[in-house]
Amino acid sequence: MKIKIIQSALVLSIAAASSATVSAQEVTLRLVSAFAENGIYVQHLLPWINKVNAEGKGVLQINFIGGPKAIPTFEVGNAVKTGVVDMALNTGAFYTNVMPESDFLKLTQIPVAEQRKNGAFDAINKVWNEKGNMQYLARTVENQPFHIYTNKKVDKADLSGQKIRITPVYRDFFQSLNANVITTPPGEVYTALERGVVDGYGWPIGGIFDLNWHEKTKFRIDPGFYDAEVSLVMNLPAYKKLTEAQRNYLQKQLLALEAENTFWVKYGTDETARQAKAGIQTIAFDAAGSKAFKEKAYDIAWASALKQSPEIAAKFKPLFAK
Repeated sequence: MKIKIIQSALVLSIAAASSATVSAQEVTLRLVSAFAENGIYVQHLLPWINKVNAEGKGVLQINFIGGPKAIPTFEVGNAVKTGVVDMALNTGAFYTNVMPESDFLKLTQIPVAEQRKNGAFDAINKVWNEKGNMQYLARTVENQPFHIYTNKKVDKADLSGQKIRITPVYRDFFQSLNANVITTPPGEVYTALERGVVDGYGWPIGGIFDLNWHEKTKFRIDPGFYDAEVSLVMNLPAYKKLTEAQRNYLQKQLLALEAENTFWVKYGTDETARQAKAGIQTIAFDAAGSKAFKEKAYDIAWASALKQSPEIAAKFKPLFAK
């Protein structure tokens, strides 16, 4: 009788060990987006998630939980930091509440592939690890300059009397242009435009059709400035728990995702034409005015960054610039 009990216990323990081994071979990461699910950033990412899951059976899977309806936009950064979720599609401007330095990523002027080679990517991760409890995985959006969209025509770089919706990306620059700035989540901008709560907003060249903002937008000011940064970030403890095989597989897929960033150049060109067709008029400065406008945007942003985090900004600046 005792022998049978011992044998049964051994069978159960072996089965449990076998189950644990199988379980350890595959990990499922919970991913949330700070952007709406119907927007271009998420729609561009979904095929990649499907590819990761199809090719990663037995190794790594990604469970896409959803967008802001799952976790509000400005709470996503903290959700990653604290491990409520494992991964997020986010932009630094949305988690400055976790670490102000996240907004510095808008100032990169070189491709992410070059950032990986010149030390910028490693420098970012050092800060993200130490201050955000995060691993900066991959940049999924590039070549998407920001613009000022407004319903009040201007003939110079002056937004006096205008109420402009912002995120931290544009605060200092827009204030230097004499705008009255208002912070709202993206989901509230349409209503704010409709009710006249704001006269305009800052946003990249692409994406306004996803949110129907084109219906309430009359003008776009050129040139664009900065570069919209949308990236995948991961909770650092969750990243460290990955096995070597899981980490290598994830890295392979992340690099493949970044290799697709050439998509954004054509997308920006197409969106510019689409805006014109929709009746959004372009306000363009002359060559000297355009140069001064763009230089002012960067000068003000770097001055703010150096004031906010002198050591980190000084480290980032030569790695981010052309």
